[in-house]
Amino acid sequence: MEAVFYVNGALVPREEAKVSLFDHGLLYGDGVFEGMRMIDRRIFRLEDHMRRLASGLAAVGLTLPGGVEAAREAALTAARAYRGRDAYLRLVVTRGEGPLGVDPFSCETPTLFCIADGIALFPAEKRARGLDLITASVRKPGPDQLDPRVKSLNYMNSVLAKREARLRGADEAIVLNQAGRVAEASVANVFVVREGALLTPPANDGALEGITRKTVLELAKELGIPAYERSLTRVDLLSAEECFLTGTGARLVSARSLDGARIGGEERPIAAAILRAFEDAAPGLGVPVD
Repeated sequence: MEAVFYVNGALVPREEAKVSLFDHGLLYGDGVFEGMRMIDRRIFRLEDHMRRLASGLAAVGLTLPGGVEAAREAALTAARAYRGRDAYLRLVVTRGEGPLGVDPFSCETPTLFCIADGIALFPAEKRARGLDLITASVRKPGPDQLDPRVKSLNYMNSVLAKREARLRGADEAIVLNQAGRVAEASVANVFVVREGALLTPPANDGALEGITRKTVLELAKELGIPAYERSLTRVDLLSAEECFLTGTGARLVSARSLDGARIGGEERPIAAAILRAFEDAAPGLGVPVD
């Protein structure tokens, strides 16, 4: 399927899908974004994404003409134009074009664009086998430096963690916070199963309040699986019965090792049960685009 591009109010061909070299999103990472899934022609939990986008815009002081409704329409327009049943949507709001210099008040009009395309973060064989993880040497900034609830365009911390994982022959990286507790993976939330309970790091430890993460916690409750937000360390992962990552791009994918040490066994019953429940529930949690 060919990718679809929506830029500042209109669908445009790939060769016209551009932003200015003076856009502060490019120059300074000044902006926010949402990654969303279209599943069977429905945008999964669109309103949850819009609420998080609104929160991010408010946090960085970015006023989008037309408000969140303009962003919502951008996502729906791009999704409608995409010919496939399933897609990944990348919705981005930048501070806009302005002169050189970090001053956000120098930009008059934000840039809004959305890309609809396919995405496959991990091949099927790795998803079936389980990911190999490493502990990244980079640490997650504290909430007093950059609040993890804001999905800003500054992803250098995640880029360096992912690069380190690849250089060390692994699939993904676990990122710790300044206190040595697990925050998240480079671009995904982390879950472990210990003594039959499902545990995931809280936002205060540096975890993004992911939409897929939220859905997993809800599904666990429906399935009768005890689920809690709880601070975790590497030891909790290494001694876990199961470990898996969640995210819009990754969906739900199990991990089999951390820093060369095996995590759990071949059977992953809780991850499998939640994945089945997620696949069953996802269409009903989406907003139709047609």
